Amino acid sequence: MLAVVLFLLIVGTQSAWTEDIGCLDTTFRFFSPDDSVCVSAFEDPRVPGVTCHISQARKGGWGSVVGLTEDPSRFSIACRQTGPISLPDKLPDQEKVFSEKTSVFFKNTTVARMFDRKHNTLIYLAISRKLVEGSPQNAISTVPIMPWGGK
Repeated sequence: MLAVVLFLLIVGTQSAWTEDIGCLDTTFRFFSPDDSVCVSAFEDPRVPGVTCHISQARKGGWGSVVGLTEDPSRFSIACRQTGPISLPDKLPDQEKVFSEKTSVFFKNTTVARMFDRKHNTLIYLAISRKLVEGSPQNAISTVPIMPWGGK
């Protein structure tokens, strides 16, 4: 049982496709880790040429050291074209492109990509999901598909 709990703690704090950029402390705590806002970057796994940066509030305290805190549902997202964009032949109208656990059990931040074909624009929507009750907190960023470089 202990091995399962340790596995969940380790896996629950890691996120695929992300690169941690940095954190700024927001609340000072004398004897435990501070609350902070951290920025991570991830590339859209199916659309080369798009990079998103997401900032998330992270709760400090001793619970954060052992992975038992639940981060607040506060985040922001900005996605940009960072290279030539090549769309796959069959890009779904909506697809999950990022997910990060924000508590040991049942809560995560999810980013979904939507494709606005009429305006040739990719839309990235970040939301907080919880097994029982989600949050209305959300953030949106759009990337118009444009020619890249001098062509």
